[in-house]
Amino acid sequence: MTGGPWDAVVMGCSAGGLEVLRAILPRLPTGFPLPVVVVAHTSADTGNLLAELLDHCCALPVAVAEDKAPMNGGAIHVAPPGYHLLIERDLTFALSLDAKVCNVRPAIDVLFVSAAEAFSGRLIGVLLTGANEDGRAGLASIKALGGLTIAQDPDTAVAETMPRSAIDAGVVDHVLAPSAIAGFLLANANSR
Repeated sequence: MTGGPWDAVVMGCSAGGLEVLRAILPRLPTGFPLPVVVVAHTSADTGNLLAELLDHCCALPVAVAEDKAPMNGGAIHVAPPGYHLLIERDLTFALSLDAKVCNVRPAIDVLFVSAAEAFSGRLIGVLLTGANEDGRAGLASIKALGGLTIAQDPDTAVAETMPRSAIDAGVVDHVLAPSAIAGFLLANANSR
């Protein structure tokens, strides 16, 4: 299913996430038009390590999302460790120290639900490897509002619980291996 036009991509991952992000994000070339927002389950003491590691291997610029900053197309925004990342209706970021969701902060569901509301049906949600059920409710919100939902093929995941939970809940439009996700995003971003 392709629809759209799509205005943003949100991604979430946990256990094994760095490897799968490195398999997807470097394949997005300079000129990819959509903002990409990533939440990975990281502890508050890791600093900006994830953004730094991704910045070294991606063609798109990678930066830690800052409170009240606007989203930029053609860039990768990473949730800062220890904070929930939300997208406001004016398409700026908000950071929150609210209670953990699914025992984590930042939580994928928090980003996905806020992004679904901000973008309505113009959002692509991608749920990757992870060992809990974070992201399932968020993908359900994206799908309910007319967005496009993708889950990593559980057979390719370091931890299959997260993508499998969303697939079993019936909230996933496409199940793809990491090697296919970037091409799918490119095809859909360029069909705008």
